[in-house]
Amino acid sequence: MAKIPHRLYLTEEQMPKQWYNLRADMKEQPDPLLNPGTLQPITEPELYPIFCEALAHQELDSTERYVDIPEEVQEMYKVYRPSPLIRAYNLEKALDTPAKIYYKFEGNNTSGSHKLNSAIAQAYYAKAQGVTRLTTETGAGQWGTALSEACSYFGLDLDVFMVKVSYEQKPFRKAVMQVFDANVTPSPSMTTEIGRKILEENPGTGGSLGCAISEAVEKATTSENCRYVLGSVLNQVLLHQSIIGLESKIAMEQLGEYPDVVIGCAGGGSNLGGLIAPFMQDKLLGRANPRIVAVEPASCPSLTRGRYAYDFCDTGKVTPMARMYTLGSGFMPAPNHAGGLRYHGMSPILSKLYHDGYMEAVSVTQTDVFDAAVQFAKKETILPAPESAHAIRAAIDEALRCKESGEAKTILFGLTGTGYFDMTAYNAYLDGSMKNHIPDDAELQRGFDTLPDIPQNK
Repeated sequence: MAKIPHRLYLTEEQMPKQWYNLRADMKEQPDPLLNPGTLQPITEPELYPIFCEALAHQELDSTERYVDIPEEVQEMYKVYRPSPLIRAYNLEKALDTPAKIYYKFEGNNTSGSHKLNSAIAQAYYAKAQGVTRLTTETGAGQWGTALSEACSYFGLDLDVFMVKVSYEQKPFRKAVMQVFDANVTPSPSMTTEIGRKILEENPGTGGSLGCAISEAVEKATTSENCRYVLGSVLNQVLLHQSIIGLESKIAMEQLGEYPDVVIGCAGGGSNLGGLIAPFMQDKLLGRANPRIVAVEPASCPSLTRGRYAYDFCDTGKVTPMARMYTLGSGFMPAPNHAGGLRYHGMSPILSKLYHDGYMEAVSVTQTDVFDAAVQFAKKETILPAPESAHAIRAAIDEALRCKESGEAKTILFGLTGTGYFDMTAYNAYLDGSMKNHIPDDAELQRGFDTLPDIPQNK
């Protein structure tokens, strides 16, 4: 039997022409978004002041299984897609495991991550509606970089609120965004009412994604012909990111393979939701039963230690409320936490699937993550983003269990992007100054205390 190639690229003709809406096959739907003023399920028109109309429709659509990818988006995708499915032969050999390890590499674009898949779509719909300016937040910087590229391509102005600790740790991320003409502001800032309030209450804060979301939403709703876009968590984002899993499944079918285990890093859920989408569909429809594993940082453990409750998606409490696994919108990740995956909640879709037992979750410490990142880089020649390295850690651990048991499992994980803008974190790991932080119960309780006191949470 011929050896499976190291890398498999689909042809342009084989690229998916539709996104897959996972909600269409869920036996029980995620609970609806709530209007924070009425506590009633939010309607599509109520989202129009925040989101473009097409995106508001995608956010609430739970019936249309496949959504056509607009031709303009397909053409932009072809600049960097299809992305390769790679067999990690060198890593397998180093681990001396009978497992077969595959990874879907999403770092072959200037943003260095999977985030461009949704950024292009969201910028396209904004342009089609006649919107001239977008606002957003970014944590580690991948989303802000991706959206700046997409806005530049479609001729849109962009304001990015970047979590302050990342803004300070990653000056070159800011520089790349500015190459594409984005205006980048460290969050919380004095440029918005919500930012000023947060700074008054927490003068030394390094910020959080919740803070940055609040500022971006305020900017969008107070600016002319402007809308807000988000890079993770939302249903519409998981829809766009399904391109990752759809390509992966087509490629694995060409190789005569199917994963026993699918592993993705989990922050807000965009990469994980996109990677697992078609495999979760098989699971929901009874066609196959792969294990689905979400891997999150021990310093921001929304799935493994959070509460399944309605919560605001932002610290300023101006967004609709979503039922999700959450640490509370007031939760502030430790400032020594490297990389992204620092959002206080998890995608409502993924939260529901996890709550109903369709997927697993594990948390890993920062130094263990970087141990895996360095091991992977030495064997596979790609320096992974810290976010991606969470999935690498779990994939290595799974492969080592296969070594102990003798099982020849097929493992698929998502390599969400590259780590070349994360050298401050790599330096901290290499010089021994990197510290692990696992929040104690009291620290988590401070976040839970910010959960909304509403009847739905009783």
